[in-house]
Amino acid sequence: MEEVSVAVRGISLNVLVDGPADGTPVLLVHGNCSSAAFWRPLLRHLPPTLRIVAPDLRGYGNSDTAPVDATRGLRDFADDIAELLDKSDLFGGSDKVIVAAHSMGCGVAMQLLVDHPARIKALLLEAPLSPYGFGGTRDLDGTPLPNFAGTGGGGANPDFVQRILAGDRSDDSPTSPLTVLRSAYVADPASLGEDEQLLLDTVLSTAIGDDNYPGDSKPTDTWPGIAPGDRGVLNTMAPNHFNVAEALVNVPDKPPITWVRGDRDAIVSDTSFFDLAYLGKIGAVPGWPGDDVAPPQPMVGQTRAVFERYGPYTEVVYENCGHSPHVERPTEVAAELLKLI
Repeated sequence: MEEVSVAVRGISLNVLVDGPADGTPVLLVHGNCSSAAFWRPLLRHLPPTLRIVAPDLRGYGNSDTAPVDATRGLRDFADDIAELLDKSDLFGGSDKVIVAAHSMGCGVAMQLLVDHPARIKALLLEAPLSPYGFGGTRDLDGTPLPNFAGTGGGGANPDFVQRILAGDRSDDSPTSPLTVLRSAYVADPASLGEDEQLLLDTVLSTAIGDDNYPGDSKPTDTWPGIAPGDRGVLNTMAPNHFNVAEALVNVPDKPPITWVRGDRDAIVSDTSFFDLAYLGKIGAVPGWPGDDVAPPQPMVGQTRAVFERYGPYTEVVYENCGHSPHVERPTEVAAELLKLI
């Protein structure tokens, strides 16, 4: 793939580009703690006739490290992508693109759809965060917990953060990036295969700090004592800053959505090991006040409820598959993407 630098909104994004300029344009949006190179296991299964455009989001991969204003939800990322769409040389002058996104990148894609619906032909959303944000909501309607407690930058494991900063490539701890890649990104570590070190590189490319990952945090008297801040990546997904449910439902001329997920996803799940309320319920975080006060977020149920109101969508669930179906089931995910094309 060709690697190009593209100026958008005062920063430079590194963009992986492949395929003929007049090919069907497909935009790939990666998730948190990864980069555009995380898509490489999927790209091997796509035909060479497609025009692939895969940017590193700000603060990831080889793109500039720039502040992320979490009070805008995921719009800093989405606005960068929107300006990228205006670069006609990248997309062969096409007015519409097909978008495939992963995890946090699905939230970016949802925001892009809300703000620029005429630019999107179809979406493949892989392991998407809930349209109500990540954590801090109690029911299928996205009713928030008091003070949105337990969400945002304070929810990151500090040892994991420091190990990314140090470029740690060991597997000597449950919180080392390599161990997290093996245990949380996929259901079967063997599925990483020869790509393991490449995919680890994408995790380690994450810019660390209050303005990037994980972001800042605020104290609260509500369990577990942290509330979302206003800066950085994890706060962009906190439910006080990111909630596109009603806006999605009201998008005119809705493009079709294919929602793919694994049934053993450890990150986006109704029993997510990254949801402090669920960790409290199973005793991993002390002092949990109970389901009446801080129930785990029904992430999958919320997404399904919103998509059913949205309209044209298909849900595809892979058995014995985790958070990254395009790594674990690349042939099947490629087939779903080609159906949309």
